[in-house]
Amino acid sequence: MEKALQPDCNAFYLNPLLLQAGSRVDPHIDRSLRSYCKTIEPPAMVSVLYVAVPADLVGGELLLQSRQRQVGKLRPQPNLLVLFQGDLTHSICAVAGTGLRLSLVCEQYRLEEAELEEIPELTLESRAIRPERRKPKKAKNANPSLLV
Repeated sequence: MEKALQPDCNAFYLNPLLLQAGSRVDPHIDRSLRSYCKTIEPPAMVSVLYVAVPADLVGGELLLQSRQRQVGKLRPQPNLLVLFQGDLTHSICAVAGTGLRLSLVCEQYRLEEAELEEIPELTLESRAIRPERRKPKKAKNANPSLLV
């Protein structure tokens, strides 16, 4: 954590990224905190820690671009920590081979106090595990517009 986190950043979004054969990530700029703060700028820094990289991995390189010009191409290696400017467009080439490629991506932001107030202190989200959805029940003797 000491090597990955920037001391002048005050908000973080940690995302495990698990890729298997046939997976890829299209070009984008991270702004995951946008779901809480609509006008957020890109993160100041993005760090990527490669946790698991199959020995027979083909592809899966991280491509970095600035204004549609490639500025970096990094082949994943176990325990490799990569840091790059958050406003760079980045993508991941298609993955081939057996096994899973796991990395931890941390978006690191420098936010103003008003922006920080819009973001929860800690929230866990998952696309893999979806909570059971229940219909809200109306409270007895309450305003009909209030649901609990």
